[in-house]
Amino acid sequence: MQTTGIARATFYILLSSVSFGAISVLTLLTSKAGVTLVDAMAWRYLLAIVVVAAFGSIREIRSTKLSAIWKLVVLGGGGQALLTFTSLSALAFIPVATLAFLFYTYPAWVALLSAVTGAEKLTRWRIAALALALAGVTVMVGAPGSGTLNGRGVALALGASFLYAAYLPVLRKIQRDVPPRTATFFLVIGAAIFFVVAALLKGGLTVPARPDARWEIAILAVVSTGLAFPALIAGLAVLGPVRTAIIATVEPFFTALLGALVLKDQLHSTTLVGGILIILAVILIEWSSSTKRDASAPG
Repeated sequence: MQTTGIARATFYILLSSVSFGAISVLTLLTSKAGVTLVDAMAWRYLLAIVVVAAFGSIREIRSTKLSAIWKLVVLGGGGQALLTFTSLSALAFIPVATLAFLFYTYPAWVALLSAVTGAEKLTRWRIAALALALAGVTVMVGAPGSGTLNGRGVALALGASFLYAAYLPVLRKIQRDVPPRTATFFLVIGAAIFFVVAALLKGGLTVPARPDARWEIAILAVVSTGLAFPALIAGLAVLGPVRTAIIATVEPFFTALLGALVLKDQLHSTTLVGGILIILAVILIEWSSSTKRDASAPG
C-alpha cells in the first residue's frame, strides 16, 4: 500500500513537472505576441481560478479554516507570484537553456535546507539521485548555443532557485490539512491578486489582442496551473521536498523537447544524454523509496 502511494505521488510530480515545463515556451510565445509578463500571468491566474473552482468541492472550500486560507493566499499565492515573476523575468536577459541550468540548482538548496533544519535525512541514495539529476541538467543545458551569461539574468535565475528551495517546504506545511484542489484554489487566488495589483500599478490590465496569445494564456491557466498545482501539492504531501525536487528535474528535459517542436530550437545530443541521467535519477529515488532503503541506509 505504501509503495502504491509513493508510485502515485511520483506520477503526480512527473505530471506537474511536464505541465510546468510548458510555461517558459508559452511565456515566450505570448511575449512575441506583444503581451507583457505581468499581464500574461495576471490573466493566467484569473482564468485558473475558474478552472480550479470548476473541479473543486464547494463543501471543502467552505469548510477550510480562515487561518489556512490566509496562509495559502498570502504565503502560497504571494510566494508563487514572486517566484514566477523572478524566474520568467530572467528570460529577458538569458536564454531558456541557461535559465533552466541555473534554476534547477534548486534541488541542491532544498536538500541542504532540509538537512540543516533536520526536516529530512540526507541518505546516500538521495545524494546519489541528486548527483545524477544535477549531472543530467548540467549535461542537458550545457549544449552549444545556450547563450552568454548576463549578470542580471543570472541573479534573477539564482534568486528564483533559492526562492523555490524555500517555497517547497513552506507550501507542504501550509497545505498539510487542506485537500490539493482546495489548496490550489486559494493559492491561485493569491497569485492572481498579486499580479492584477502589479498590472494596475503599471497602468492597467490589458486584454491580449491576438487570438494566439489568448490560446497560449488559456493553456497556461488550464494545464500549467489548474492541472499542475494540484498534482504538485498531492505529490509533495507524500514525497516531501527532497524527493519532489529530484523527480521534478524532468521538467527542463520536457522544456527542451517542447522548445524543439514549437520554437524550432535545435535538439542537441547532450539534451538526450542529460534526459537519460534525469530518468535514472527518478528510477533511483523511486527504487530507494519502495524498498525502504532510505530508512535503513546510514546518513
